[in-house]
Amino acid sequence: MTDQNKRLATILQDLGSMYRYLGGENLFKAIAYMKASQAIKSLPDDISLYLKEGTVKEIPGVGKSLEKDIREFYSTGSISRFENLKKIVPHGLIELVDVRGFGPKSLKRLYEDLHVESKEDVVKALKDGRITKLKGFGPRKVENMLRGLKLHKQLEERMLLRDALEAGEKLLAPLKTLKEVKRAELAGSLRRRKETIGDLDILAAVKLKDRKKVVKVFTSPKLAQRVLAKGDTRVSILMQENGRQADLRMVDESEWGAAFQYFTGSKDHNIHLRRLARDKGYKISEYGIFTARNHKRLAGKTEEQLYKHLGMQYIPPEMREDKGEIELALKRAIPKLVEIKDIRGDLQMHSDWSDGLQTMEEIVDFVEKNFSYDYIAITDHTKSSRVARGMKDQEFLKQIEEVKVINQKQGRDFLKAGAEVDILADGALDLSDEILSQLDWVVASIHSGFSRNNTDRLIKACENSYVNCIGHPTGRLIGKREAYPVDIAALIEAAVGTGTALEINGQPERLDLKDEWANEAREAGVNLVISTDSHKYNDFYFMSLGVGVARRAWCTADNILNTKPWHDIVKLTSKGNLSVV
Repeated sequence: MTDQNKRLATILQDLGSMYRYLGGENLFKAIAYMKASQAIKSLPDDISLYLKEGTVKEIPGVGKSLEKDIREFYSTGSISRFENLKKIVPHGLIELVDVRGFGPKSLKRLYEDLHVESKEDVVKALKDGRITKLKGFGPRKVENMLRGLKLHKQLEERMLLRDALEAGEKLLAPLKTLKEVKRAELAGSLRRRKETIGDLDILAAVKLKDRKKVVKVFTSPKLAQRVLAKGDTRVSILMQENGRQADLRMVDESEWGAAFQYFTGSKDHNIHLRRLARDKGYKISEYGIFTARNHKRLAGKTEEQLYKHLGMQYIPPEMREDKGEIELALKRAIPKLVEIKDIRGDLQMHSDWSDGLQTMEEIVDFVEKNFSYDYIAITDHTKSSRVARGMKDQEFLKQIEEVKVINQKQGRDFLKAGAEVDILADGALDLSDEILSQLDWVVASIHSGFSRNNTDRLIKACENSYVNCIGHPTGRLIGKREAYPVDIAALIEAAVGTGTALEINGQPERLDLKDEWANEAREAGVNLVISTDSHKYNDFYFMSLGVGVARRAWCTADNILNTKPWHDIVKLTSKGNLSVV
């Protein structure tokens, strides 16, 4: 995304949040601006090109009014509508609109009754007790607000995996162009694909005599807004991209493997390795593996060499958390983890029939050009999801017919007719069995009423004859909303008993099921599905994030349903089949 597109998308997103704050009839404007913001983020070229070619209206979600706003932004750097709204909407509170415990109505009350205008004001009002004096802001409400602020603070201090990967690649790119850099890679928790990342760790193989040139590039104003420290082996900066810390460590090429293993971590994994090495008469460090007696260097150029000298099988980075992987490696029993190349299709996405940006035909064309999939499933929202422009029952029948037409044009049964059907408060589904029976793929998800008996609702959905998969099973939004209360063990048992799949949702804010629950589901024999929940073109690349979660859960291709041909998926999710393996 270009810098100009990024600024424009941010303003449009803020406009959407402002209209959400205002509420009422402004909700439709909010949806329009948020949709346009997402579309701008997905553009392959700078917005100026679309303006010059007169194709701005072809951008999904952009009508006459939004086109005028975009032209004004291009001419002046701002949008008058945005500046005017800032005079009546407390812009400092907008970042809390989607935070648990807040929302537009609560924020309005705080602004109008207590005159708070920022997140800092809210924190102060919570501490001094003013908020508890407001009607409707009892202990439970205040507790939810405090928990929401805590989650929000965590995300301020850490990056989502997707954001960290993007920032890391921007730092790596110029380093990899230097002939002095023999190899450069992302290390740390980012390489292990943790869901949130603190500081970035980069490792580069560079000869000592060449390191000053590499340091100059890494600390240039293009990459660094501030240099924290620099030396012959380590450089620390605050990134120009986002103000977060990034550390570059430089090693000799002969030390690459030992250093890459050491700076990948985790800390607990490395402590266990050092203990194992000591018991075998070795010492291990970022420089290599040595004999303890005479400090003779035995290995260090590759990670594989290092693990081999310890009598172990190579351990993939995603498994290195000291949760039994070392014991498995000593037995040479590390599984072959699922890879992105194993994925044969994507089974949750949304078109412009509900809240997606593209038509079904556009989605098919994009996927066929950029992925080697055998099938995809359109799973638009049902009527209860009003904010997501959920479809009425009869619209699904029309969509099924359009899916048939698209497949006829394709000459193959590539596009599957599906739905992401809401699980209602009583566990009933938001589509009749008559329509569900005509769909190829049904994902059932909870989108509202999170305080109700979620476990019973999810189990009841599993028991429905037409539900193939439970979508984002715990409902969390990283940094915004905790997982809703659900008995994971009971859900896993129901999934196994009914042959219902559980989803690993690849959206960066979800990654749900999280790795530890996905691991439990895998061990129980649950069918797992990795989906992107795509709403726009760029979202389809989130499949790699979902695969990362699956690898952290020790999943092989056999554990993942959408690594299989479609006819196998149909067999495995027909009620009565209990597991993938």
